[in-house]
Amino acid sequence: MADTKDRRFEIFRGADAPSLDKCGCMTYEGEAPNLAAMQPRFAEAVEARGEYNDVPYRRENMSLARLWFKSNFPLPLHTHDSDCLYYIVAGSVRMGTQVLEAGDGFFVGAEVPYAYTAGPEGVEILEFRNTGSFNIKVKDKPMEAWEKTVDAMREASRSWADEQPPVRKVWEKA
Repeated sequence: MADTKDRRFEIFRGADAPSLDKCGCMTYEGEAPNLAAMQPRFAEAVEARGEYNDVPYRRENMSLARLWFKSNFPLPLHTHDSDCLYYIVAGSVRMGTQVLEAGDGFFVGAEVPYAYTAGPEGVEILEFRNTGSFNIKVKDKPMEAWEKTVDAMREASRSWADEQPPVRKVWEKA
């Protein structure tokens, strides 16, 4: 990460954004032995990739991640060690009984567990953090529950190969 203490204005290009994995800003922590045991099943069940992510901007006290989850992609229950603000650019997510759509968002405090599932058209979401580096701890669950997740991903992934990002809504004037 470059020294950015004295920077007051910066331009960044989305085309230059590294993936979340290549950025090195998120570390996996904690233990989830059942999830680890299921990884081969996830790999064989998924015909096409269901998520894409990158980090267009990062500095010591700030980061911006851009996420695209394809239709019905289930993000497992997890926590991070930093606060995070999410903004839905296109598509929708289901969080429990709530459906959030383009223009909606949510805040998740540090160490607060959360999960969501991308809507039927997928979701494009921006993730703003007050740090340049953070962790992720996936909450493990019983093997039977991971089996259900594998089955859901197998079913959803049949359409992922040709799926495009959800269409962004145009601003409507009141």
